[in-house]
This record gives sequence, C-alpha cells and structure tokens, in this order.
Amino acid sequence: MTVTIGVHSSNPSLYHLYHLSRLGFAQEELAALGETVAFFPYTNGVRTGELLTRGVIDFGGTGSTPPVTAQAAGHDLVYTAVSAPRPGHGALLVPEDGPVRSVADLAGATVHLAIGSWQTHLIAKALDDAGLSYADDITAVRSGTDSERQLRAGEIGAWVAQGPELAAARRKGGLRTLVATGDVISDRSVFFTRRDFAESRPEIVEALTRALRRADDWAAANPRAAAEIAAADLGGSADDWETALRALPWRIEAVSDEFIAEQQEAADIFHRTGFIDGPVEVAAARARATGTAGPKAA
Repeated sequence: MTVTIGVHSSNPSLYHLYHLSRLGFAQEELAALGETVAFFPYTNGVRTGELLTRGVIDFGGTGSTPPVTAQAAGHDLVYTAVSAPRPGHGALLVPEDGPVRSVADLAGATVHLAIGSWQTHLIAKALDDAGLSYADDITAVRSGTDSERQLRAGEIGAWVAQGPELAAARRKGGLRTLVATGDVISDRSVFFTRRDFAESRPEIVEALTRALRRADDWAAANPRAAAEIAAADLGGSADDWETALRALPWRIEAVSDEFIAEQQEAADIFHRTGFIDGPVEVAAARARATGTAGPKAA
C-alpha cells in the first residue's frame, strides 16, 4: 500500500516533513510496516477534508478551522494528533497611531485574513469575546499580497499576519498588535484522516505521527536551515522565516479533551455567526475503537 500524505505550506510540520523527504522520516517509519509513501502538494488547506473523503490523500493537517468546516460539510474525519499551542504564530495588526484601540473598535471595519484558516477562528473568537459578531459587525476579506500596504495606508481596519509576514511587518515598525493569538485561541496545528483509515490502520497513523515528530525535532534543532528551505521555496527573507519558525513549539501532542473543547467552542461560534450552516459535534471526530483514538503523547 502507498500512503499519500497531503502537504501545503500553511502546516509547518507537514511542509518540512515533505521537504526533508531526503532524510526519509516518513519512508523509514512506513517501511517498517511494509508500506510506501507518496506526497501530494496542494495550496489550500481548506480542501483537506474533501481530499481525504475523495481518497486523493490519506493523511493531512491544517490549523483549527478546516476540520470544523469539513465536519460541517459532512466529511467523516478523525483527529490523530495536534501540535502544542502556537501563541506567537500570528497576530491581528492595526496601524500604530490609527483609530482602532480595542476589538470593539473593529465594528464596521474591513478586516483582511485568510478566510477558512485558523485566522477565522481567531477573529470570530476575539469578536465574540467583545460582544461582536463575525457575520454582522465586520467585513471579512481574504488577505493578499497587498494587505500590509492597505493597512498602512488606512484603507482597511486590521490585518491578520502570520509567519514571516508578521516578522517582516514588525521589523518595519508602524503597526501594533491589537490581538495576540495566544490571548484568544491556542492556535494548534491539527492532523486528521478519514475514519475508515484511522480505525482500520491505526499503526500507520502512529507511524506518521512519529515521522512528524522527527521532522519537528529536525526543524527545532536546525531553524536556520529550515528557514532557508522555506525562503527559497515560498519567498521572503530567511531572517524573517527564521524568526517565525523559532516562535513555533515544534512539539506534537495527543488529542486531548482540552483540544476537543477548544474546537467545540470554535464550532459553536461558527454556527452562531453563520460561518457554518449547522451545529457540529467535534467529539464525533475521535476514533471509536479502543486503542485507535490517536497517538500516545511523547
């Protein structure tokens, strides 16, 4: 059997597992089970649930929002592992001397963010905590290469930046962190698969999680080399990438009750604001059979 791993640049662990394939972490772990590995690169993590259901990939990972929206769309997923919280991964930025001084001041504003990613979770939760609604009180617009310029020019109210873009924006100055991610959500990387795959081949899930941990260990020990890989592939400066990668925990954990509760809170907010059409029971995305509920903590 060939196990296909979905990879995209927004999931650092999977991204580096793919680009470190020459080191053979996934290949070695699966070879011990008599299996081989293939990688399927794609650009939009929001597609992960659909790609799993269609059988295009067998294993994938995103931030916190895509698995919730995938469940809402009817995809039968199982969480397999999560990263430790990533409080320094991103932030909601506003002009340093602009009129927005609190989340409440965003009422009526245009906010640029990666819609459908963990950033939706961040904004929806921050607004909800302030008594505002993602659906009614802001205009959410998908961020792009011009978002930072528009923010600095006062054309938009706020922008969610992450990774090297956040590092570069802070280095330039003139912008202020309105919401630090870690003050609102845990912002974990989330790994998941199809239910039939999780429950019929738990040993493969465990092998893939070991491979992810090995890739994370390498990135944690070699942040400059990891930054140079990302800069050469995705653009930006290696210095900004290194700043961003050093802010990540590089630790994979088991799926916990605490994580399920975090996801359920997000799902409830998404439903209440109309981001998803119906309620989602996040706990349903756990494996049913004893011994296949996910990897043991390292």
